[in-house]
Amino acid sequence: MKKSIIIVLLLCGVLAQAQNKKWTLKECVVYALENNISVKQSELDVEAADIDKLTAVGGFLPSLSAGAGVSENTGLSFNPITNNAETTTFLSASGNINIGYTLFDGLRNIRTVQRADISKLASQYRLDKMKDDISLFVANGYLQVILNKANLEVLKSQNQVTQEQIERTNQLVDAGSLPRGDLLEIQATDANEKQSIVNAENSVQISLISLAQLLLIKDYANFDIEDEGYDIVDEGISSKSADDIITGAMENRSEIKIAESNVELAEKDLQIAKGSRFPTLSAFFGYNTRYSNTKSFIQEVDPNNPSSIQQIGTVQNTGEVVVGEFPNTFAREVGADRFIDQLSQNDGISYGLSLNIPIFNGFSTRGNIQRNKINLERSKFQLEQAELDLESTVYQAYVDAKGSLKSYEAAKTALESQQLAYDYAKERYDVGLTNAFDFSQSKQRFDNARIQLNQAKYDYIFKLKVLELYFGIPATELKF
Repeated sequence: MKKSIIIVLLLCGVLAQAQNKKWTLKECVVYALENNISVKQSELDVEAADIDKLTAVGGFLPSLSAGAGVSENTGLSFNPITNNAETTTFLSASGNINIGYTLFDGLRNIRTVQRADISKLASQYRLDKMKDDISLFVANGYLQVILNKANLEVLKSQNQVTQEQIERTNQLVDAGSLPRGDLLEIQATDANEKQSIVNAENSVQISLISLAQLLLIKDYANFDIEDEGYDIVDEGISSKSADDIITGAMENRSEIKIAESNVELAEKDLQIAKGSRFPTLSAFFGYNTRYSNTKSFIQEVDPNNPSSIQQIGTVQNTGEVVVGEFPNTFAREVGADRFIDQLSQNDGISYGLSLNIPIFNGFSTRGNIQRNKINLERSKFQLEQAELDLESTVYQAYVDAKGSLKSYEAAKTALESQQLAYDYAKERYDVGLTNAFDFSQSKQRFDNARIQLNQAKYDYIFKLKVLELYFGIPATELKF
C-alpha cells in the first residue's frame, strides 16, 4: 500500500513538473524545426532529390529484362519447334533475356547526374531558408510574449503603488487633511489600471496561444515560456557597416544560393537539350529458347527388310530399265523431348550495336533548345533580382536596427526623466503640495514610459537578431 502511494505521488510530481514547464527560446526554435509542417515538406523535397540522383546514376547501368510465355494451340497451327503446320493440340512455351547498354547519348546521362546533384543542393538551400524563416517567426512570437508579460508586470507594479496611495489617501481624507475628491481621483485611476491589467493579461494569453499554434502545440492551457534572462546581446553586429552585412548576406543567405542553383539547373537543362542533336549508340545482347510438347514422326529403316530395288528410269536409246536400291523406311510417332533438353536444343543468341541518328523531328529538338535558352536567361534575371532584393532588404533591416537602437536609447532617457518627474510628484503629493489628478497624470506618463521602453527594447533585440541572421549566424546559435 505504501509503495502504491509513493508511486502515485511520484507520478503526480512528474505531471505537475511537466505542466509547469517553461519553454526557452532555443527549445521553441528546435521544436518548431522538428515538427513544423513546412519544414517537413522541405525535408521530403530533399529526399525526392536523392531519388532523382539515384535514377540519374541508373542511366549509366545496363538495362536487363526477362520475359516468358506459355500458350496452348488447338487446330491447324505452326509448331514453334519444327515450324510445320500441324492440326493438333499442343502446349508451347518460350523465354528470353535481353540486355541493353547505352554507349553514347550526347553526354545526356552525365549531364543528368550533374543536374541531380545541383537539384539536391537547391533543395537543401530551400530547406535551410525555410528553417531560417520558421526560426524568425518563432523568435518574433516569443519576444512578443515576453513584451506582453513585461508590460503586464509594469501595470501590476504600478497598480500596487496605486493601492498603497489609496490606503494612505483614505487615512488623510478621514483625518481631514485632503479633500474627498483626491480619494475619488485615485480610485478612478485604480479602476482604469485594473482594466488595463485585464487587457494586458488577455494580450499575454493570446500571444501564448499564437506561439503554441506556430509550434503545433495543442495544450494551450499549460503552455508557457521562460520570460527571464533575456537581454540585449550584441555579438558585434551593430559595429559593422551596411556594406559588410550585405556582403555577408550575399555569401551566406539561402535566397542567393537558391537563385544561383536555378541558374546552374537551367544551364544543365540546356546542355541536356543540346545532347538530343547527337546520335545515340547502344549495344544489345539477347538470349531466347523454346519448348513444345507436340509429338512428331520420324522415318526408320525396316530391320526385316532394310532396302528395296525400285525402277528409277530407262535408257532412252536401248529402253533398258535403270533401277536403284532405296532404304525401306516407315514413319513412327515419337513424343516430345524433355523440357530441360529442349531449352538447350532450341536456344538462340543475338547481339549487336544500334545507332540512332536524329535527322528531323518536327523542330521538337530545336524548340526545346530555344525554350531552355530562354529559361536560362530568365533564371539569370531572377538571380540578379534576388541580389537586388536581398541588398534592399538587408539595408532596410540595417536602417531599422539603427533606428530601433536610437528609439531604445531615447526611451531610456525618457524613462529616466519620467522617473524623476514621478518621484518629485509623489513627494509633493505625499506632503499635500499637489492634488491627486496631477499625481495621477505624472504616474500615467511614467507607466507609459516604462511600457514604451519595453517595446523599444524587444523591438531592437528582434531587429538585431535579424541582422545577425542575414550576416550568416545560424538561427539556432542566436544569443539573447
